[in-house]
Amino acid sequence: MAVLSPTFTRGMRSLSASVELESAPEDVFSLLCSVEKWPVWLSFLRSARRVEFGKPIELGSEVVLRPGVAGAPSSEEEQLYEVDQFITNHCLSLVGAYSARRRVDFRVERKTARSKLHVRVTYPSYHGRLASVFEWWRQGRKLFAQLESAMTNFKGLVEYRRNDAVLADL
Repeated sequence: MAVLSPTFTRGMRSLSASVELESAPEDVFSLLCSVEKWPVWLSFLRSARRVEFGKPIELGSEVVLRPGVAGAPSSEEEQLYEVDQFITNHCLSLVGAYSARRRVDFRVERKTARSKLHVRVTYPSYHGRLASVFEWWRQGRKLFAQLESAMTNFKGLVEYRRNDAVLADL
């Protein structure tokens, strides 16, 4: 089950989620590095693509994301992000190219043969605390729910094994 927590500090809104996975960290990180597959499991993204298609993702790689949260004013605009932290099989972090206040962080923890995925989405919340409460009521709750379903979708994608005995009759 995903563990979710919203926070608000100094004009920034941050949503965090984590989920335990019955997969090796290498498999988890491999799926994380497949940027074009992000909209499959991250339902709050309408599209995701690498600027330099075909090259492996690394420090300094550029990624273009188009958010898809209903009611979001910037949901039609593509936003450029840059990989600012990259540790193979452990950490992938994106920061907005034109706004360092926008971040998407993925962190994978090794737990013997299992792993744990942590995701944090940080974005600016303008016009003070009252406007932040209104923004949370208007679209933050939707993003929160979509992040929860994203954790479930990712768990299903990374744990799916075609050769499992349970699926043998399919």
